[in-house]
Amino acid sequence: MAPAVAAAVEALEAFELEYETTPMGTILEADDADEVFAAAQAAHEAVDSDRVGTFLKIDDKQTVEDPASAKVDAVETELGREATSRRDG
Repeated sequence: MAPAVAAAVEALEAFELEYETTPMGTILEADDADEVFAAAQAAHEAVDSDRVGTFLKIDDKQTVEDPASAKVDAVETELGREATSRRDG
């Protein structure tokens, strides 16, 4: 799957947005929803396969300008530590 994901992520470079790839997906952030939809379509089309699944979850905040990372920051503040395991290895 890595080559397909890499192709999709590479397609995002043509757009005015921030993105972060995680183990379970890629987070897209833009000032304009049209930019997100266009980027998602380009990423979808960049995958050379007979079957491609693209799943969108939209969080369109109309009155707040916090980035998605603010959600993680709030959880970490509540925890008093990073929101990740402390296991080695």
